[in-house]
Amino acid sequence: MTFPPVEQQMAYLKKGLAELIREEDLRARLIAAAKENRPIRVKAGFDPTAPDLHLGHTVLLRKMKHFQDLGHTVIFLIGDMTGLIGDPSGRNVTCPPMTREEINRNAETYKQQVFKILDPKKTEIRFNSDWLQPLTFENLISLCSKYTVARLLERDDFTKRFKEGIPILMHELLYPLSQAYDSVMLKCDVEMGGTDQKFNLLVGREIQKDYGQPPQIVATVPILEGLDGVEKMSKSKGNYIGITEAPKVMFRKVMQISDDLMYRYYELLTDLQHDDIAQLRQTVAEGSKDPMQIKMDLGRRIVADFHSSADADAAVDAFVREVRHGLEPADTETVSLPPSVVTDKGIRLDKLLAAIGLADSVTEAARKLKAGSVEINGAIHKDHVLTDANGTLAIRLGKKWKRVQV
Repeated sequence: MTFPPVEQQMAYLKKGLAELIREEDLRARLIAAAKENRPIRVKAGFDPTAPDLHLGHTVLLRKMKHFQDLGHTVIFLIGDMTGLIGDPSGRNVTCPPMTREEINRNAETYKQQVFKILDPKKTEIRFNSDWLQPLTFENLISLCSKYTVARLLERDDFTKRFKEGIPILMHELLYPLSQAYDSVMLKCDVEMGGTDQKFNLLVGREIQKDYGQPPQIVATVPILEGLDGVEKMSKSKGNYIGITEAPKVMFRKVMQISDDLMYRYYELLTDLQHDDIAQLRQTVAEGSKDPMQIKMDLGRRIVADFHSSADADAAVDAFVREVRHGLEPADTETVSLPPSVVTDKGIRLDKLLAAIGLADSVTEAARKLKAGSVEINGAIHKDHVLTDANGTLAIRLGKKWKRVQV
């Protein structure tokens, strides 16, 4: 196996990292790997606490892919045992443990989604239940003896909770030790995680030394802000872009982010180099390029990564047509006219809008009609009854469209 020159590897791997502990250790490990003609082992753990991965997760996955690009082995570790504890990182309250059924269900979806980025031929998928579940009580005592409570309480979140009198349960103290033991069992050269995982990753360095292994290199990636530009991307906060979402949905979510945030997305979610991103900023500052176009290019890249180039182009076309020009979507659903909305005088529009799902209720539909928010075949309609209707009605209420076959 032939690896690129070490300094070339270092430059490629350092892009987009928040911190590298320690850089000289990684360089030495890469030099040794080249001499021994063996790939280094790079691990990142994911507790399956939700069924879907989002773009925030892919910041880490993309950096793992960079190690694969250079010929190294990536271990995608599914924390099906640590997920039962619940990672306390960044939390000011105890995280409720998940059930085994939830863990198993989510783990299966992770296995399917991760290969949207990682190369399956260069990826080991492991479950930490393989070695954590067989641990005897004696083994667990031995593991706990290798780290002090004082060191565990140095964690910012634990320190804050301790000072404020917020309970810290014993099982939470086991989380960093369990994660560290993963590194021992997998003989990791590098462990990766978000910046909020730094403490756990450093515990791994210490525990590996206790087991006679060289301490792993710690590589952290920034936490990606969600669509609001403030909170970290999270499904529970509703500010996320899921990697399994439809192309059209993904693209429109990208278009919601601020102009400032789009450069950070370029840095963390694409392979564009720093100099190229700086050039984009410059062209916008000079007024020679429209930031909307740059954001659309970003959306196209992201959709293409998780779907296809054709899907990305279709999402762009739909956005231009429907959002920028306000035209009817090409994939507008056509439904039959419900018999219940037909009267002797004509079609009751308020009932029709509610029946076909454009309004939540007949009352809301009536308000929308009165406000002039309903458009039929390009003309605004305020009357509750539509007379002499035939053929197909293209109905629009706000951003919602439906075609009704009369």
